[in-house]
Amino acid sequence: MNTFEEVLEQYTPMISAVIRKLHIYRDFEHFRQSGRVALWQAWQRFDESKGDFTPYAYRSIYGAMLDELKRETRFSEVHMPAEDDLLEFVGADPRSERDYGGLEELLAELSFQERELLILLFVDRFSQAACATHFGISVPGVKKRKERLLLKLRSTLTHRKTFNNLH
Repeated sequence: MNTFEEVLEQYTPMISAVIRKLHIYRDFEHFRQSGRVALWQAWQRFDESKGDFTPYAYRSIYGAMLDELKRETRFSEVHMPAEDDLLEFVGADPRSERDYGGLEELLAELSFQERELLILLFVDRFSQAACATHFGISVPGVKKRKERLLLKLRSTLTHRKTFNNLH
């Protein structure tokens, strides 16, 4: 067989095709590298007496990317990133009666589902997977809702801060 550089050049479009087929929408370079490693491993292990290289390479690349997706999913279900400083001022359960400097007003601007998501993620520390089950949606759906919720909170806090600085 050819040198690996030639094989890599020939099969790079296949790596990109697998990325598209698996609907990978972020960390492209990470998955490309995973595909290259899988191609190299397939190239090393390939036995010409057992058939063509192309289907073997495809299954190897596809399988390696699936494994990487599973690994990422398991990691994101177990590890919840902490938000920088947006909710730092909360300091306690927003369901309590105590006043937290306008927190009640801020929460009043949220819908019931937004408040519920906020409490599940940041107070009760539920994983995104658990929230997805609770709301009956997918994990990417929870991520999108969380993103919109945080944007809304940041925007509201920024406007309030600007308004308070003006008055």
